[in-house]
Amino acid sequence: MPLGLRAVALSRTFTTRAVDGFTGAVGNTPLIRLKKLSERTGCNIIGKAEFQNPGGSVKDRAALGVVRDAEERGLLKPGGTVVEGTAGNTGIGLAHVCRARGYKCVIFMPNTQSQEKIDLLRMLGAEVYPVPAVAYENPQNYNHQARDFARGIPNAIWTDQFDNTANANAHYVSTGPEIWEQTNGEVDGFICATGTGGTLAGTGRYLKEKSNGRTQIWLADPPGSVLYSYVSSGGKLNERSGGSITEGIGQGRITNNLGTFVKDIDGAFSIPDVESVEMVYELLDSEGLYLGASSALNVVAAVKLAQKLGPGKTIATILCDGAYRYQSRLFSKAWLKAKGLEDAIPLHLKKYAVLD
Repeated sequence: MPLGLRAVALSRTFTTRAVDGFTGAVGNTPLIRLKKLSERTGCNIIGKAEFQNPGGSVKDRAALGVVRDAEERGLLKPGGTVVEGTAGNTGIGLAHVCRARGYKCVIFMPNTQSQEKIDLLRMLGAEVYPVPAVAYENPQNYNHQARDFARGIPNAIWTDQFDNTANANAHYVSTGPEIWEQTNGEVDGFICATGTGGTLAGTGRYLKEKSNGRTQIWLADPPGSVLYSYVSSGGKLNERSGGSITEGIGQGRITNNLGTFVKDIDGAFSIPDVESVEMVYELLDSEGLYLGASSALNVVAAVKLAQKLGPGKTIATILCDGAYRYQSRLFSKAWLKAKGLEDAIPLHLKKYAVLD
């Protein structure tokens, strides 16, 4: 059995016991071999199906990790309040975790995020404050507003997902070991985009250590982020400019989470929005996977890494979340046209752009 198929088979082995509530269901997601792309590249391209976490995204791991860390350190007491600044998915994960563990959840987020995310957060019982999207250096940045809000009320914590390294540690103790076991240790490359840096740093550090440096760890970056140029230049941090249609990834600085591993990253790719959008549609058409733009960007990058490393390699990436959180944008003809991306969709795939 080819490695990619064996990895999928291993990942579909289910436990015989029930897990303990929402938090017990976080992690242990399957690996999916992307058949058409694997055939095209001659490699095994496999995606960690993080959209199968109970809260619907990879950020469930970070949310649970930072809350558990706060509990273990005595920073979060029963009935307390969890406050975070987030582009959406970490907030959704936190809202689920807070519901399950009896905490109040307050979320500050850029007002550029999709309405689907805001609606879901409020449905889950979180207080949501959409605020203007301004640079991290601005005191009105959503992260700073979350920090200041938490400081102003009793029995509250700001989980600080960008610089709280409990985020990266959650992936070091879960995502990395799962990928290693599911591939029988035969993973040649791992690549994903980063916002907080937790997934790449935690997973990458584990895979590097277990493979004695054999597994290459690469970063995928959207337009408007400085991380591609930082890695490619050997550590020069340029000023951030431009932007991307992707949500929750890209960065203008080196966060504490990314800083735990950034010197060990082997390389980086910059992925244009047009390629990410095209991959959203290709994955739906050829693999039956309804994924968001950040997942699609990761897959584009995995293909590029497969082409760089050569045939026969196994490349793993993260399938972050489903497209339903972005469908009013990604599958809207009008929205894609407004972004200059209507031509990103091949003619035979335009049937999927069903929203006006």
